[in-house]
Amino acid sequence: MIQRIGRRRAALLVAAAAATGMVVSGCGDSSGDGSGGGGGGKSVAVSLITKNSTNPFFVSMQQGAKKAAEAEGVKLTVAAGKEDGDEAGQVQAIEDAIARGDQGILITPNGPGVNPAIKKARDAGLYVIALDTPPDPATTVDITFATDNFKAGELIGKWTATQLGGKPATIALLDLFNDKIVSVDYNRDQGFLTGMGIDTADKKKNGDEAKTGSYSGGSYTIACNEPTNGAEDGGRTAMENCLTKNPDINVVYTINEPAAVGAHKALQAAGKTQGVLVVSVDGGCDGVRQVKDGVIGATSQQYPLKMAELGVQAIKKIANDGEKPKVSDGLDFFDTGVALVTDKAATGVESITSADGAQRCWG
Repeated sequence: MIQRIGRRRAALLVAAAAATGMVVSGCGDSSGDGSGGGGGGKSVAVSLITKNSTNPFFVSMQQGAKKAAEAEGVKLTVAAGKEDGDEAGQVQAIEDAIARGDQGILITPNGPGVNPAIKKARDAGLYVIALDTPPDPATTVDITFATDNFKAGELIGKWTATQLGGKPATIALLDLFNDKIVSVDYNRDQGFLTGMGIDTADKKKNGDEAKTGSYSGGSYTIACNEPTNGAEDGGRTAMENCLTKNPDINVVYTINEPAAVGAHKALQAAGKTQGVLVVSVDGGCDGVRQVKDGVIGATSQQYPLKMAELGVQAIKKIANDGEKPKVSDGLDFFDTGVALVTDKAATGVESITSADGAQRCWG
């Protein structure tokens, strides 16, 4: 990979220099001398392509990338899909990055439909780093900087099992999609079930586990698997559908905090909030407030600013001296960390309080 990038670097820099009239998002050194917090070197251009520009997680990721780009003297272009799942929008942004002669791409993939475009970018000499969402297969990109999403799900699953204290669990699983397979979706869902002590048939597939059986503390019933598209209105609709199927739900797993807020509103409208455990993943400042207010029982906090900052820094280093980042031990990605945020600590499950989470949150 380093040799391939090196052979094409001169051509890419010429193309980048030709794009003098291009308007880019973010901050960076436009003088062309590559000076900045990263210690100088070649002029470097990077594209950040997020799933959308509305979810606070991706907004914070964009902010983190802009901050790092300014510090490193990197030209940054920010692009995004129109919504979660918009693969075509991301493909176009990748094509634009190739045409500009960018040195690298940071991307939160919206699905497998972007894989051919990523391959095209790498073949053109761009270094591609996935953020938050590892593609399938992971080798589609050069490296991924992400939360261990399986662990994030496992933490909220263990917490839930402990909180139930042996009571039967009637579970609503509010996922991301039901029409495409994305690693962040199945890793969080399957991690949650594993944390609960529920056997999963295929850890890369949602919805194929037994609908009834035993979890680590007692019996369980899975009432529904519903898509939310990671949005508040999607979470509300999904929860409404689940309550129609089974009004006795007492555990709600959600793919992210916007979906959790929507689910809570549906429960509230149905008069079903009492005795229901809602758990999620994200750890944004609004989500941490929801934990403090009792809307969300526990959430696994991840760190999008760190992902973006490390990504910008990594591409700057590669463009200047060929140094490549390495994956974390035992994983096929670089783990940027996760912490369980709850004000109801569970024995045997490491966690931090909402007050601690507020000191680390984003958004």
